[in-house]
Amino acid sequence: MGTMGVMTSWAEFEKAEPEFATTVRERFGMYKHHVLGTLRRDGSPRLTGLEADFRFEQMWLGMMPGSLKARDLLRDPRFSLFANPGEGAEMTHGDVRVSGRAIEETDEELKGRYVGETDAPTPFHLFRVELGEVSAVGLEGQEIVVRTWRPGAPVRALRRGNDPESAREQG
Repeated sequence: MGTMGVMTSWAEFEKAEPEFATTVRERFGMYKHHVLGTLRRDGSPRLTGLEADFRFEQMWLGMMPGSLKARDLLRDPRFSLFANPGEGAEMTHGDVRVSGRAIEETDEELKGRYVGETDAPTPFHLFRVELGEVSAVGLEGQEIVVRTWRPGAPVRALRRGNDPESAREQG
């Protein structure tokens, strides 16, 4: 999950890279459940299922009170969230991942608004995502294209065919 570099909000990501943000958001919207990576107390990785939500210009992660993933994030906010790849191995819609920090929202008024719009069961933990990296992998013709964005930088793309010599970076 890397080091803790510069982080930004979903709103800032959308402002900086609206087309890429739309792609990522749509990809997360294709399926309800995704795979969250957190760090256990001993530093080993934990993977669990999770729903991601976008509202109030933010990306949110909601969890049951006392869940292991919530306890992991309260202790160490670093995470990676991998969008559900769906069925098959065709990569029709590609892979999408966001990484950064998950910060618990404690403002009861905002949590009340959230519950009002989502019918989230209470009590619950609500975490606001601070993005450190966003990536998408897809196929374009015979090439794999890996697009990566980090706060303060444009989207970079690495294109690669079956030949290792074909790798080239754009952006």
